[in-house]
Amino acid sequence: MTTSHPKDRFDHLPHTTERVGAHRAPPKKGRGWVAFWWALAATVVLIGAGVAVLASLNNRLSFDLPGSSASSSASAPVATPTTAPTAVATVDPGLSVTVLNGTAGAGVAAEVGDVLTAAGWTVGALSNASNEDVPKTTVYYADAKLEGAARGVAASLPGADVLLATDFAESGADLTVVVGNDYVPAG
Repeated sequence: MTTSHPKDRFDHLPHTTERVGAHRAPPKKGRGWVAFWWALAATVVLIGAGVAVLASLNNRLSFDLPGSSASSSASAPVATPTTAPTAVATVDPGLSVTVLNGTAGAGVAAEVGDVLTAAGWTVGALSNASNEDVPKTTVYYADAKLEGAARGVAASLPGADVLLATDFAESGADLTVVVGNDYVPAG
């Protein structure tokens, strides 16, 4: 059985776009990009429709750019902020407090330790923090049950914040005060 066939008129395609027998004319150049552009347009339309539906369902969706004026937010209704209940500030001498100096000043940890001792707190370790440029005095507590005690320590140090975090949990103290540059000595 022979595998070669004699050549006939169908083996040579003309360069015209007409069809000859079972053979088709070669496709036009760039024809494949048409499908890509249609798919891209359909994707953009579907994404736009999805964003519009989400915006209509969710009034909190905002398209404002950071730093731009919020003229559209002026017409939106303003939600009243709700305050979370906070624990009452307490003093518990049974809890240990570590004081870390986060400023460049010398003796700040000792001074804060004296203030806390005078307020009824049991002050443990006094040391320097790893940074000398801590901007804000913060009382750290690792257990949510200690929030009242942390607020009690913060009340002894005007302007101090409280923060539930495990940053100083390994120190062994119940509460840790990191004195920041906002601390003003008493005298």
